[in-house]
Amino acid sequence: MIDIHSHILSAIDDGSQSDDESLLMLKAAISEGIRTIVATPHHNYKFANEKSKVIAKVEKMQQIIEQNNLEITALPGQEIRIYGELLADYEAGKLLTIADNGNYMLVEFPFQHVPRYAEKLLFDLEMAGIKPIIAHPERNSELLENPEKLYNLVAKGALTQLTTSSLTGFFGTKIRKFSEQLIKANLVHMIATDAHNMTSRPFDMNKAYAEIDKKNGADYVSYFQENAQLVIRGKPIDVEQPQHINKKKFLGIF
Repeated sequence: MIDIHSHILSAIDDGSQSDDESLLMLKAAISEGIRTIVATPHHNYKFANEKSKVIAKVEKMQQIIEQNNLEITALPGQEIRIYGELLADYEAGKLLTIADNGNYMLVEFPFQHVPRYAEKLLFDLEMAGIKPIIAHPERNSELLENPEKLYNLVAKGALTQLTTSSLTGFFGTKIRKFSEQLIKANLVHMIATDAHNMTSRPFDMNKAYAEIDKKNGADYVSYFQENAQLVIRGKPIDVEQPQHINKKKFLGIF
């Protein structure tokens, strides 16, 4: 399996804080069946992790992998909090696409809202040949209250990545139910762990896929896994037609 969103690089953000912790996380990822993992440290107002820094850290991690004979490959990426100069900074060589292949970029919104310029920025990325993948939209307060905003972004070409722990109930029942509704509405294109450590933010990949299989069937599992493969290879994804979320069901009236 492939994990396109993780915080396994040591002492670079709020994820792993040491090489020893990163090694434990890599072993945990392998136990979940993950064989390719994209290191996506935060790049935002708090953590300045530009492209050159991330690539150097991933190269060091790959050395640790080889020294310990681990059956996993680490690839570079970033989790980029959107901002007005994002595209200009990408063109200046400061930002990474997933696996540095120039095709997909992992972006996130502030957790409390969706900036007004988000739609225009995502459009500009697409015009530049970069497909934006919105990280963990199910945990955004504004999208949780108004899923139509996510529908509009997806309908206009954005992709989304759901967090495994959202499906296992780690973030609460409301987010778990919202996550399930997003999947049923074809508003999710892949899942990833967003793993930060071994305790409070684990991988949960197998549990999440088991939930998807139970509630949606094996075809959904295959779809999400194949999409992750296509992303790191820089290949296009076949996107299912997005659907509007029924407001009554969204509010918990089943």
